[in-house]
Amino acid sequence: MTGALVGVRRDFDIVGLVVLAMMTGLGGGVLRDVLLGVNPPVNIGSWERLLTATLAAALIFWQHDRVLRRERVVMLLDAVGLATFCVTGTIAALSHDITPATAVLLGVLTAVGGGIVRDVLSGRTPVVFSGELYAIPAIVGATLTTVAEAFGAAGIVYVGPALVCLGLRLVSMRRGWSAPGARRR
Repeated sequence: MTGALVGVRRDFDIVGLVVLAMMTGLGGGVLRDVLLGVNPPVNIGSWERLLTATLAAALIFWQHDRVLRRERVVMLLDAVGLATFCVTGTIAALSHDITPATAVLLGVLTAVGGGIVRDVLSGRTPVVFSGELYAIPAIVGATLTTVAEAFGAAGIVYVGPALVCLGLRLVSMRRGWSAPGARRR
């Protein structure tokens, strides 16, 4: 939905909304899979995921005024997606023969990559680079997932890293926390 909302704000047509919705929701996983050599990328091969992104774009196309009035709910859902994707992306990366640090990197890319693609396609500075505490919670969640995996964790244990990521994101949104930026002299 966040991708389609960006499209509405940029006066994109229905095709643009669908593309931005797909890139936002699925782009990070596609980038991860391309880097891992998974062919075809899982998200592209899943008609259910493509349909979900298309339905989200259609909802925004016809109901964007109503959705914009409830943007806090959309941001909450986006935070849930960030937490979910950083954990599932890290687990997917760890199923390949890579280092834990690379798995963390790919978990974070899974979580934030779609938003970066969305922002680049829509001509915006990526949100993840603009100071919002977005990538840092994903780094924490992906790192905790990698640690849990190293100790042989499975199943429900992965809810913990997701909740930590989600909590950091929600608290940062509520309190206006941001990542430090470089100071110009």
